[in-house]
Amino acid sequence: MNYYSLNNKQHKVSFQEAVIQGLASDKGLYFPENIPTLPQSFFDEIESLSNEEIAFQVIQHFIGDEIPETELQQIIAETLCFDFPCVEVEPNVYSLELYHGPTMAFKDVGARFMSRCLGYFNRNDDKKVTVLVATSGDTGGAVASGFLGVKGVDVVILYPSGKVSDIQERQLTTLGQNIKALEVNGVFDDCQDMVKRAFLDETLAHKNLTSANSINIARWLPQMFYFFFAYKQLKNHNKSLVVSCPSGNFGNICAGILAKRMGLPIEHFVASTNANDTVPQFLVDGIYHAKPSVPTISNAMDVGNPSNFVRIQEMYNNDLNEFKKDFSSFTYTDDETRFAMKNIYINSGYIAEPHGAVGYLGLKHELQNHHNSIGVFLETAHPVKFLDVVEPVLNIQLPIPTQIESVLNKEKVSLKISTYDDLKAFLS
Repeated sequence: MNYYSLNNKQHKVSFQEAVIQGLASDKGLYFPENIPTLPQSFFDEIESLSNEEIAFQVIQHFIGDEIPETELQQIIAETLCFDFPCVEVEPNVYSLELYHGPTMAFKDVGARFMSRCLGYFNRNDDKKVTVLVATSGDTGGAVASGFLGVKGVDVVILYPSGKVSDIQERQLTTLGQNIKALEVNGVFDDCQDMVKRAFLDETLAHKNLTSANSINIARWLPQMFYFFFAYKQLKNHNKSLVVSCPSGNFGNICAGILAKRMGLPIEHFVASTNANDTVPQFLVDGIYHAKPSVPTISNAMDVGNPSNFVRIQEMYNNDLNEFKKDFSSFTYTDDETRFAMKNIYINSGYIAEPHGAVGYLGLKHELQNHHNSIGVFLETAHPVKFLDVVEPVLNIQLPIPTQIESVLNKEKVSLKISTYDDLKAFLS
């Protein structure tokens, strides 16, 4: 499988090159040259397959022979060493819990998969690679955990000062070894802009920079797995699926649409956003207008210019009318989010954190148009990662899971920076 730049379809690279480069030299995101269609027999038999078997059949088309089957199966087994349960919240509404991994966030899947792919590609190479990543919350911790101690890889994580939760910050600033954290005086978009600029800075070519954000093929593609796992669990209901993704950089929902393109029978997708409403506004007027991000209680979605949206547009050939048949997007305020969290808890006892609550709101809205469907919203992180929101809103005290407790008493180590020149000086 080759990958082309979305800025120039003549610029093509292998899977390995796309993973190591992260971003094409012309600033374009990489996209697969073709999208395979899975055989109907795969979907007919999916209940009898393990998660590892499903993931292997889905992802092998995108990797080909660049990673041998036995090594790829081992990478998948190490990536998917936890559960992905669909939990019924109310009749015909399910939460797909993606937070049962080591850092209790959905990004554990992509980070673990990418780190192991990169480790395989670097197995016989003494040349170091620097993974440069911007985070609005959970990416940093997942990447730090996934890449910790990986041979030949240094990790530099940029995060916006004061705009991630205390637990999120500890997960990315306390591990040490090959993980370094840079605390940026700004918002997530500032962090992401610095990362993109560094990739294109020829004076940093010697650092062999790559990205672990969802702009990287190896971080983005395995996010398809969740949607297949949800279908496997809910298939016996014999109802169509509507899936709502709390959306920041639009990596999850983009991966879900790719899964649909491969044949996964999902009827409709909902991109549920907080006050950062770039995409909902695009669906109203057809004009994509990136905005500065604004802070909300669902901080991991505080993205004003979602990188992966261009991949979604590519899958619909930039045809807005075709896009709207499969896709809708709604925006919600912090007050609406808190109200949803309370209602879910009062009515079902289920604890939704703010991102999941936004996903739930968008799902309920869209289900009004799909009366005989089952709805699934993604719970992207454990509620404990947002103690300062969840506990006062629900008037409860959450127990601290073992995965989180292990970082609470460690010393935070970060370097504060304000400009791209500061980042460049650190990397040089």
